[in-house]
Amino acid sequence: MKKYLKEFDKLVGIFSTLRSKNGCLWDKEQTHESLVKYLFSEAKEVKKAIENKDIENLEEELGDILLQVVFHAQIAKENKEFNIDGVIEKLNKKLVRRHPHIFGKYEIKNTKDIEIMWKKVKAKEKTLKERKIKK
Repeated sequence: MKKYLKEFDKLVGIFSTLRSKNGCLWDKEQTHESLVKYLFSEAKEVKKAIENKDIENLEEELGDILLQVVFHAQIAKENKEFNIDGVIEKLNKKLVRRHPHIFGKYEIKNTKDIEIMWKKVKAKEKTLKERKIKK
C-alpha cells in the first residue's frame, strides 16, 4: 500500500476515534454548521501562505483543509448521509467528466478551447441537477 493511502486511512480512523463515545468532547459537539467558520479560516491561511510563498506553511495549511473535509465526511457518515468514499468517488468522476480532452475524445487546440469545453460541461451538469431536483 502506498504511504499516502496508509496515512489517509489513519486520518479517517483518527476522526472516527475523536468522535466516538470515548473521544474528544469538543470534536463530538461539532456539526457541519459549527465548522463552517474554520473552513473559511483555513482557506484564508492557505491564501496567505501562497501570497507569502511560504511553501512549508502551505503544506501545513493544506493539511488543515483536508482535516475539514475528513471532519465533515465523518459527521455525514454518522448521520448516514454520505462518507469519505463517496466524496472521493464523486470528485474522481467530476474530474474525468470535466476533462474530456484528456479522458475522452474532445479535441482542443489551446486553453481557450478548454475554457469553452469546461463551461459546456458545467452547464450540462447544472441542467441535470436542476432536473433531478424537480423530480
